[in-house]
Amino acid sequence: MGWITPGALNYACQRLDLAPAEAYGVASFYGLFSVAPRPPRVLHVCDDIACLTSGAEELCGELERTLGPAGSPVLGGEDTTATEGKAIWYRSPCLGLCERAPAALMSVSGERPCERVLAPTKAAALAEALASGNEIEDTNAPDRFDAAVSVPQTRTGEPSHLMLLRRVGRADPESIDDYRAHGGYEALRRALDLGRGQVLRELTASRLVGRGGAAFPTARKWDPANQPQYLVCNADESEPGTFKDRVVMEGDPFSVVEAMTIAGYTTGCEKGYLYLRGEYPLAGERLSHAIKTARARGFLGDNILGRGIRFDIEMRRGAGAYICGEETALFNSVEGFRGEPRNKPPFPTEAGLFRKPTVVNNVETLISMALIVREGGEQFASIGTQGSTGPKLFCLSGHVARPGVYEASLGATVRELIELAGGVAGSGRLQAVLLGGAAGSFVSPDELDTPFTFEGTRAIGASLGSAVVMLFDDTVDLRKILLRIAAFFRDESCGQCVPCRVGTVRQEESLLRLARGRPLSSVRTELGLLKEIGQVMRDSSICGLGQTASSAVESALRRWPVFQISPSAPPVTAVSPPPPKEGALHE
Repeated sequence: MGWITPGALNYACQRLDLAPAEAYGVASFYGLFSVAPRPPRVLHVCDDIACLTSGAEELCGELERTLGPAGSPVLGGEDTTATEGKAIWYRSPCLGLCERAPAALMSVSGERPCERVLAPTKAAALAEALASGNEIEDTNAPDRFDAAVSVPQTRTGEPSHLMLLRRVGRADPESIDDYRAHGGYEALRRALDLGRGQVLRELTASRLVGRGGAAFPTARKWDPANQPQYLVCNADESEPGTFKDRVVMEGDPFSVVEAMTIAGYTTGCEKGYLYLRGEYPLAGERLSHAIKTARARGFLGDNILGRGIRFDIEMRRGAGAYICGEETALFNSVEGFRGEPRNKPPFPTEAGLFRKPTVVNNVETLISMALIVREGGEQFASIGTQGSTGPKLFCLSGHVARPGVYEASLGATVRELIELAGGVAGSGRLQAVLLGGAAGSFVSPDELDTPFTFEGTRAIGASLGSAVVMLFDDTVDLRKILLRIAAFFRDESCGQCVPCRVGTVRQEESLLRLARGRPLSSVRTELGLLKEIGQVMRDSSICGLGQTASSAVESALRRWPVFQISPSAPPVTAVSPPPPKEGALHE
């Protein structure tokens, strides 16, 4: 159908014995769902910060001139309603394709439904895709080893030095035999030989901390005293500028399945859930294939490798909600509720998925753990620094010569990573670097020698976060970037708590007044108000979204006189359009 009809919603409520209001609340929460009629072909065009640096604003402008405004049916005539039109396009938040910007996601409903990404893309190609039939050329996956395109190190003679990415671009992601020929499932066999206790000791010796941004010690999460019932792989990386987990899942999906199996065995969990971001169709296809193949070959199920070990994986796809990257919001989403965070305590180790003790880690953390099992905890700890151990995946995008995922030891400086990626592109003159994504911080060219460690970034008032390194040359208007970040958080706030629901709106309003040259009283007063709003959100929001919604904005205002402009400077309008129509992807 392409949308959730009232009849379908009512039928689901009758079968599940649910109140219609409850079901409608879930259906209307997610950006990729629609409870209003819409055409069978839907195009989501990213206009977030990475794509903005690569011409997304001009791309959307061209689509508006040729197809009509975002959110209106196209290719169906002037008087066409949404149900009669052939296609529709929307502006979208980050699609996780930052290394291939500008990007778009196309979905087609009907008897032969399909989803494909188009990246990098142009207005003419998008118009052609909207006008075509169900067959969409998948520019994201031209061949079996396509993920190598997103890992420039595999094309520069350095793959032998890679540990986490060593199979990407070298092993067929759809063949379990090729995976095993490249060392696959050696870690699982070793884990079973070592036993649960020794695996935990190796994990403790490695000093591995979570790679999702919170940096919580992984061994503490896996404490057997918690008696976890479920293992959850958080593959909902929705932070703008982040795409490392996507590249791993597309290029080396069996490694994720193997790592989850090791984690399930070690913690005593017999059921694992993999929560995948809804905007990753190729990753979904390959992970589904990997899970089915592993189960058929005895690497999942009731008797893994004939050892009497039970563990299986169920994949759940998200539907367009940044907030579901927060672990408790993810739990609610898996359980079928709106993706709203829960108050802590209790923590997931006490009451997580289905209110049972739960271990939750992201993709990079899990594959790092598999590396520890294979190489040993002390070997892993010898890489990096005393406080930040091991190899790390970094996402470089924006005005960089070779955007993509890079593997480097923790402790490498920001400058070294930029040089690894070929240096500054665009004008060649660096203005700013965004570390950690929209929830991270801006740093100046004077801070490029900061070591990329948890303690190093903290020392300059920044954070490692999701390891985003996004470059902006001196042609970029930082006011537009800050406005887009503010619009992103305003739109992605789940609305559950007042500080975040109201604070993100007030933050965007304040930035708009500054950008238009109409501050309240004075620029100083407006900047003070912005600072107060940020402090309130940090102190009283339920989850990390509200607590970090002002981080990037405040870091930019500390380092540059962004809004102290001359009277002749042109005013800036909002980058994003008004709030989305019901059922549309967050616009």
